[in-house]
Amino acid sequence: MLCLLLAGLVFTAYFPVLGNGFVGYDDPDYVTANPHVSTGLNADNLRWALTAFQADNWHPLTWISHQADCSLFGLDAGLHHFTSLLLHVANTLLLFLWLSRVTGSMTRSAFVAAIFGVHPVGVESVAWVAERKAVLSALFGILTLAAYTAYARQPSAGRYASTLVLFAASLAAKQSLVALPLVMLALDFWPLQRKERPARLAREKLPLLALAAAASGAAFWAQRQGGALVNAQTLPIGMRLANAAVSYIRYLAKIVWPVNLSVFYPYAPVPNRAAAAGALVLGAVSVLAFRWRRGRPWLLTGWCWFVLTLLPVIGLVQVGVQSMADRYLYIPVIGLMIAAAWSFSGRAAAAGGAIAIALCAGMTWRQVHYWIDGETLFRHAIAVTENNYIAHDNLGVELDRQNRGEEALAEYREAVRIQPGDRHAEYNLAQALFAKGERRLREGKYGEARALFEEGLRHQPGSAAAHTYLGVLEAIGGDAAAALASFDTAIRLDPSYAPARAARAELMKQGH
Repeated sequence: MLCLLLAGLVFTAYFPVLGNGFVGYDDPDYVTANPHVSTGLNADNLRWALTAFQADNWHPLTWISHQADCSLFGLDAGLHHFTSLLLHVANTLLLFLWLSRVTGSMTRSAFVAAIFGVHPVGVESVAWVAERKAVLSALFGILTLAAYTAYARQPSAGRYASTLVLFAASLAAKQSLVALPLVMLALDFWPLQRKERPARLAREKLPLLALAAAASGAAFWAQRQGGALVNAQTLPIGMRLANAAVSYIRYLAKIVWPVNLSVFYPYAPVPNRAAAAGALVLGAVSVLAFRWRRGRPWLLTGWCWFVLTLLPVIGLVQVGVQSMADRYLYIPVIGLMIAAAWSFSGRAAAAGGAIAIALCAGMTWRQVHYWIDGETLFRHAIAVTENNYIAHDNLGVELDRQNRGEEALAEYREAVRIQPGDRHAEYNLAQALFAKGERRLREGKYGEARALFEEGLRHQPGSAAAHTYLGVLEAIGGDAAAALASFDTAIRLDPSYAPARAARAELMKQGH
């Protein structure tokens, strides 16, 4: 009955996702514009999935999952969302069943699973098709814990092998759960209450840690090859440590009061005072959890779960330009809920828990609606964050897709104003300027067209097409020497660009 109630609760909170479409942020790379995925599951695509380092990652099970969806549903976005929702419901039920078995408390386990199932910080992982990897990895991660629990209570080679296989599957979907073997050490303390010596328990985790190290190496290589890793010159270790200390506190705040959630949080310098305060809070909570380990052991296990599962994505190894991300809380939120559920009892606690579940479900219902399309998603991100140049840039892309060129141009300009030098925003701005310049050229507005091409070339000086158009405008204006120079520049940038050679030849025919 509790499983049915949990499934119904999660389906109700997430029901609007079935009407959502794909968004332009990563969904094309993962599904809609990826021919290895959109053509479905076949032998060639399966080989590609096992060996590809696409999207700065290696996650073959995730690719296979998307390929299977395309085979079954084509590019019906609602059904792709349905698969992700089914996986999330399965994760909620598996968490409840495993936690109630390992702790013996069905009511508290149901509370933890319910909050996990409907907490708004999970929306990004469930409602974003490209984040299928998070819910899929979590599925095998929870199964790994279930297999490990069976092994811990009745050790055998077969049970340990099952744990290894399931953990490998989790890592093959996404490498974010590399800290799971360390979480197992915390579970050994409570609720498993294993009496073996700590050194033996640690040695027992070595094969699992070796798997985690191999997966981390594959992820690091893929991200480095794809250019996603930020080097130490761009982002020094001091800034990373400061951001990590503050982000832990911000993540705690998002769990307690999940408002103003955004698809992207811009990276910003952290004041030393804020970093010191964050580190002090983290240290104080860690000390208290350790000191209370005998009377309240769940506090130490829950806190370790939260800290350790966030550690790989906290930014010490910076991938991308975000300061934090809601999707990183999909699994860590469980640790804090375990600590909370076992710390309170009585009618007042039950009433408070019910209110918390209801509030989370309502906020999740609302948050899912922001993922209905790319324009809604990025307008919301701009509204709840400051200086969000990524959101402005991606909103421009969405508007461009709708042939709303002037609105898109304004968003690109704002992105470049906030973050001068960002290559994606500058490229998109230049392309929008060139497109507008072409329209003005066709309309005979030569002066305006020239100004647009010149502005675009300041942001993308390597465009052979733009140099060619500029040469045409210079020829129209009677400056043959400048026109020839522009055509020569275009040919030097792209020797195969035929329009530049044709325009130069035409000008030479005229005796210039």
